[in-house]
Amino acid sequence: MPGEYPLEPDGRQMRAMGAAAVELAAEFISDIPEMLNDLDGSLEAAAALREAAPEDGETLEEVLGVVRLGARKSYNNSGPGMLGYVPGSGLYASAVAAFLSAATNKYVALWSAVPMYAQIEATTVRWLADMVGYPDSARGVLTSGGTTSVFSGLVTARATKLGEDLTGAVLYVTEETHHAALKSAMLAGLPRRAVRTVPTTDALSMDAAALDRMVTEDEAAGLRPFCVVASAGTVNTGEIDPLPELAAICRRHGLWLHVDGAYGGAFLLTERGREAMRGIELADSVTLDPHKGFFLPYGTGALLVRDGRLLRDAHHFDAAYLQDVAEESEIPNLSEYSTELSRDFRGLRLWLPIKLYGLAAFRTALDEKLDLARYAYDELKAVPGLEVPWSPKLSIVAFRYVPSSGDADEANRLLLEKINESGRIHLSSTMIRGSFFLRICVLSFRTHEDRMAEAIEIIRKAVAELP
Repeated sequence: MPGEYPLEPDGRQMRAMGAAAVELAAEFISDIPEMLNDLDGSLEAAAALREAAPEDGETLEEVLGVVRLGARKSYNNSGPGMLGYVPGSGLYASAVAAFLSAATNKYVALWSAVPMYAQIEATTVRWLADMVGYPDSARGVLTSGGTTSVFSGLVTARATKLGEDLTGAVLYVTEETHHAALKSAMLAGLPRRAVRTVPTTDALSMDAAALDRMVTEDEAAGLRPFCVVASAGTVNTGEIDPLPELAAICRRHGLWLHVDGAYGGAFLLTERGREAMRGIELADSVTLDPHKGFFLPYGTGALLVRDGRLLRDAHHFDAAYLQDVAEESEIPNLSEYSTELSRDFRGLRLWLPIKLYGLAAFRTALDEKLDLARYAYDELKAVPGLEVPWSPKLSIVAFRYVPSSGDADEANRLLLEKINESGRIHLSSTMIRGSFFLRICVLSFRTHEDRMAEAIEIIRKAVAELP
């Protein structure tokens, strides 16, 4: 920007910058439904960005040109055909909220500095706690994502159940548990040998009887079991562990129960989701990812702890330079519940869309995703040669091609390649019990019946073309 103080644009200049940015966003988002995955020339364009920092600035038009190209030379992860991994679709209303939170630039970690914004963040956390079924004693924080949430949850479990002595500590997961739990356990100071893998049932859920046996044996061996990480929606198949049974086992043995609902938790808004995740309210802590099931832009996760005092006890430190800070009252000091001191105002990203559209709009969209997953399951089971072993609990369908001869894994790798060649849909793959599977995950608010029907037809055609 020209002028004596280029870092201080005036009102006219700010409006011009904002208008240009909104035009770019509106043009891009309007094209999303028909956009294909396009990486042609992207590596060459990326290489051109390896440069020294410029001494003098460029025009906004030149800079936004790079942003525009980068958005298009990529996977269309926000599109209706993105059915791989667990997609995040990015509500525009939440992007507006992120812009406003950055533009107002308020520090919300201490409530006394900005009471209304701090209350907005606390209110969104309470909304999530209500969804889970937690009591008034619950507290939580919005985080950067699921891994950060699981990490703080395990830190709270460790502090509550083990204190500062980690000798003999044991944490229980399954082979279907998201790797965020393993990473978080390591970062929380647990050696790899402290993580035990519990067998799963044929449905790929945690075997509660096996867990009970393992805990009993470990206690008899002088070890110190302290935490179970259960899943409310696994990444591979969307399976849900038997939460009421696991909660009873944890109570009997004095263990902390953490439920990873990063993918599946938002389905609690629906009747089917609440029934499938019955017992989640008994967990000591729960991970949610609003940037998944609430369709927000990336960077908004959540951790909820049933007894909020324990979350604060595990994260709070006093410092002399904070002696002027007001103590917690009706509004919590978020810095006392989190690993973060400096952080952005995440609450507005969730608060604004919910206030604007209401929970009913999100519930309707999530119910549609459950319907689409069931539709995909039923249609794929009718395709000759396909095996679809697990009925979807949520919105993930895993399947594979079973050839009459030859390498099944290689055949499925080829099938995935053929499917994704279309550019209209994008599936991902995984290994389940040693076999290569393709998976559909329906979680974009832009995915509707027309695109799912097209996806099924693309899959049918790809199967028919296999040698």
